[in-house]
Amino acid sequence: MSMTFDTKVAVIIRDDLAVWQKLNVTAFLVGGLAGHNPNIVGENYMDASGNQYLPMIVQPIMVFQADTNGIRKAYQRAMTRDVNLAIFTSDLFVTGNDIDNRAAVADKTADQIDLVGIALRDMKKTVDKVTKGLKLHS
Repeated sequence: MSMTFDTKVAVIIRDDLAVWQKLNVTAFLVGGLAGHNPNIVGENYMDASGNQYLPMIVQPIMVFQADTNGIRKAYQRAMTRDVNLAIFTSDLFVTGNDIDNRAAVADKTADQIDLVGIALRDMKKTVDKVTKGLKLHS
């Protein structure tokens, strides 16, 4: 059964990161979206043997790539549209816990933040405007 959604989920990752960094950033950002939008998390999975597995996000996640300017432009578009964002900055690669992560972000103004990834979930039209001109990650 196919479902349609009024919303869209997008992750934008800076294209100059190492592969492990791209995967790590994506995982952290999607966790932020799920924490903020618990209604996008489905039911537990169960296999035919009776083993139960954790639920996942119920809708597709579009993963885009962008250079530094592209991710900054998407960030600015999102902010002007009052979109709730999850962000990951370059500083977070050297912190070791959530308290230090939040402190690293709090230490910078919005213009000083070195974004390496953002994630958002909003109406399709809004997400399309934020991600306009970006290419899907390959």
